[in-house]
Amino acid sequence: MVNNIVSVVVLLGVLIFAHELGHFLMAKRSGVGVLKFSLGFGPKIIGKKIGETEYLLSLIPLGGYVKLLGEAPEEGLSEEDSRRSFLNQPVLKRIAIVAAGPLFNMLLALLIFTVVNMAGIPVLTTEVGGLQPGSAAAEAGLREGDILVDIAGTAVKKWDDISEIVSASGGSPLRITVQRGGTSQEVTVTPKLTTGANVFGETVAAYKIGISPAPRTFVERLNPVAAFWAGLKQTGTICRLTVVSIVKMFQGVVSPKTLGGPILIAQIAGAQVREGIIPFVLFMALLSINLAVLNLLPIPILDGGHLLFYLIELVTGREVNIRWREMAQQIGFVLLALLMLFVFVLDIGRLNIEVIDRIIKYVTG
Repeated sequence: MVNNIVSVVVLLGVLIFAHELGHFLMAKRSGVGVLKFSLGFGPKIIGKKIGETEYLLSLIPLGGYVKLLGEAPEEGLSEEDSRRSFLNQPVLKRIAIVAAGPLFNMLLALLIFTVVNMAGIPVLTTEVGGLQPGSAAAEAGLREGDILVDIAGTAVKKWDDISEIVSASGGSPLRITVQRGGTSQEVTVTPKLTTGANVFGETVAAYKIGISPAPRTFVERLNPVAAFWAGLKQTGTICRLTVVSIVKMFQGVVSPKTLGGPILIAQIAGAQVREGIIPFVLFMALLSINLAVLNLLPIPILDGGHLLFYLIELVTGREVNIRWREMAQQIGFVLLALLMLFVFVLDIGRLNIEVIDRIIKYVTG
């Protein structure tokens, strides 16, 4: 349990720091005064004021905030401070400051993926571990233990290369070069259109040849340019999957019960730490993208809600009525509180009696 708690505190601390650092740096860049930079909410644990900014570590590590000069319209400001206040900035500057938080979470994920790709991650080789009876590969004469080296004139080095080429084949015959028993042989395989479940449990059709990988891996290390490009694609893929997951949740395809809160995050973070530093930081990248996407949802109180108001102002040339904004903020707060309660209940429901008993014993000593 201690391992889980420490892991989730480190994990959330890094994600929150990256998010608030985006707001902080863009505000400074835009000439807006920053009064507070806090990791966590609630009572202050420690703090230090440097210049006009007070840097805080607060008690509840489930968020953070940056307090900007003139963020509330009722603040009484001098003429000089008024020029540096957030609400008196052009709307494009306010949009940039608000959007910088989610952007920095995306950049954190991209940085993690790039560094991990350079350090090296285990990937499956192109060795065939099994064939489905009656599959295209079995009919063409492929065998268990064959190592695929080339498909349709394209060299393949890892299992994902095979999947990409076969999926994009459109069912056209593929000339495959394999190594078998120290010799090179060629076979022609025609992929078949088969149905299966995707990551959302939906039935989809895709071209496959009916092979599965052998449990052999090698460490793939990329040069900085290739690692950055691969990280960019990985970030984009996870971002797209996160957006699609949210859409499918509203469509009823994905159950809301798949949502997780701090307890589930702590359990996963602890498990990833036990697996090693790379699984842990990869989980951090995944969560950072999720945080960025969720913050951009047009829900009042989130960054996306503020951006929606500023975009309306940009289009209409007029600020959204303060009364409407305050009402929307209150509704957004209630919705967010209900969501947090919902995921907390789900987290508790996932815990078995043995785990709950251990928690009670740990808390009571």
